[in-house]
Amino acid sequence: MTALKAHEVARFLARPDLTEGIFLAYGPDGGLVRETAQRLIRYLSGDDPASADVFIFDGPELDAEPGRLITEARSTSLFGGKRIIRVRNASKSLVMPLTELRDDPGGTAIVLEAGNLAPRDALRALVEAAKLGRALPCYPDTDETLTNLMRETFNQAGIRVDSDVVPTLREILGNDREITRRELEKLTLFAASSKSLTREDVLTLCADNGALAIDAILDATGGGHAEKLEMALNRALTSSVNPQQLLAVLTNHFASLRRWRVEVDAGKSPRGVLDNVKPKPHFSRIGQLEQQLRLWTDPALAQASERLLQATSDSRRKPALATAILHRTTLALCMMAATH
Repeated sequence: MTALKAHEVARFLARPDLTEGIFLAYGPDGGLVRETAQRLIRYLSGDDPASADVFIFDGPELDAEPGRLITEARSTSLFGGKRIIRVRNASKSLVMPLTELRDDPGGTAIVLEAGNLAPRDALRALVEAAKLGRALPCYPDTDETLTNLMRETFNQAGIRVDSDVVPTLREILGNDREITRRELEKLTLFAASSKSLTREDVLTLCADNGALAIDAILDATGGGHAEKLEMALNRALTSSVNPQQLLAVLTNHFASLRRWRVEVDAGKSPRGVLDNVKPKPHFSRIGQLEQQLRLWTDPALAQASERLLQATSDSRRKPALATAILHRTTLALCMMAATH
């Protein structure tokens, strides 16, 4: 039985231990499922990809005629190259023909793409139990894996990035690997000549200036500007920024304010504290951050952080109400700032 863990998939794709059999890429991240299948097919195609016979099916095509999968898998390659069958939207209707091919795929590699499959799902169970089978789970990226992907992409392209480029991208992008790859390709192409990227470049090219809206939300909330807050929230939410992501960013922002406020209480000036922050906030925000450090006391920041943690917990328990919870919480914090 071979059941790979999600963190083992990248290593497997770099050097698969099988060149024939059944490979199942599955999980909730559709972009990562597709990328995993594509990377595997590129590897299996060998040094001469043009000679490989790659047949692509959509799962429903085979539902009515599952025996076709067996026929295609056991056919001889027309050009003598590797025979690869890629099945998108694979489902348990393929279990019967795959059972016949499980121990004797005839040199063919069958690459399946599927959604999130439970451990007891018949398709997943069959592939995990097969000697010539590998199941490749594809789950949404974490902050760590996305950050590593960004840095690795820029390093491979020889692009120097300012210290706030990667954090800005993390604020803009979600966890869908396909979207992340597309945005990284756009940025590397843009910087192909200059070999450098700034935060302004990222804001100009990515996500309809979603990061600008996020910064506006942070500063309007922390600075007590209710009208600006409402405008920034509307802009972010209409740009499909996740309200739970916004709560997480707000939590980090108020945690930073509290950490910086400790230094202010110890005798440093707000500007002096901000000058030593790494990565340094964008120059356009320095004045607003100074104001927030003057407005908020440590007890008030502790109260705000507690309120954000509760809002985050509530939004996870009731995701349908996440937007309403975000509006209510940010407005309450905005009012707290305005009364200081």
